[in-house]
Amino acid sequence: MALLQVVLVIAVILVGFAFYMMSMPGELLRKPLPALDPAEKELATRLRSHVWQLAEEIGERHYQAPTALAQAAEYIEESFARAGLTPVIEEFGQDNQTFRNIFVEFQGRNPDRDILVIGAHYDTVWLSPGADDNASGVAVLLETARLLQERFLDNSVRLVAFVNEESPFFNTDLMGSLVHARNAAIRGETISGMISLEMLGYFSGEPGSQHYPFPLKYFYPATGTFVAFVGNLDSRRFLRNGVGLFRESGRFPATGIAVPQRLVPDIRRSDHFAFWAQGIDAFMITDTANFRNPYYHTGGDLAKTLDYEAMARITLAITDMIEGLARQ
Repeated sequence: MALLQVVLVIAVILVGFAFYMMSMPGELLRKPLPALDPAEKELATRLRSHVWQLAEEIGERHYQAPTALAQAAEYIEESFARAGLTPVIEEFGQDNQTFRNIFVEFQGRNPDRDILVIGAHYDTVWLSPGADDNASGVAVLLETARLLQERFLDNSVRLVAFVNEESPFFNTDLMGSLVHARNAAIRGETISGMISLEMLGYFSGEPGSQHYPFPLKYFYPATGTFVAFVGNLDSRRFLRNGVGLFRESGRFPATGIAVPQRLVPDIRRSDHFAFWAQGIDAFMITDTANFRNPYYHTGGDLAKTLDYEAMARITLAITDMIEGLARQ
């Protein structure tokens, strides 16, 4: 009898902890999505153009392909400028090789000037054109920057294209997001939170198209028709605010989870991890990478594999979410 009571207590604790990690405000959008209106179709076309330029015209872009990496940085800088914004270049490097983060900032009306950072990395792994990883995230970043010019922000918002997220630079002194987070601390900036846009273009309604680290498959959809908000327990409140605002827009399905890093190490795999290292709340929005996309880190990660209508809906929902977070 005593053993049974212990088992029941443990079961209740585990169920309660699971609910704490996975409980999110709002509901997962399940109704059919309406057709895009003309402005949304134009947005989808622009997103396709960004991905095509980065993944197909420039191609794989990393430290072993410095010309292509520089071309990608120049394209991002020019795209910000064409949108009427003033990009800032953050240079760093070693051994006669210079790397660049590129960012733009929207000044909020709050005199305390807390900054919400939104980022996406533009480098790829070796031998991959990186359409989903991560031209898709960069495309959403660029179009979000264009859309934010029409929004009202209380706190400042900074959008950053990071270099060197991929191996061998992840969690090193040459990881672009870690450089940026450290420089912000040196400048004495107050960053209220950071959101990483990490692979936002691959979706599938095929049964079994979505996979998960154990044991998450028992709690989430088996089809890859949503975006996931992923963070650690320290960032749970910030993540829940983001999920709630994204779902409130009613534009695209989204799930969320705040989980201990040691329990699911995969949650660290993007630029938000660099901000966790600085004690800043952060989370990732993703199509779940290799848990859905069969072309992850391969030569098959091409522009033709992505869903640009879905990306347009996601871009609009992210813009709505950012405006809401910057008002909180």
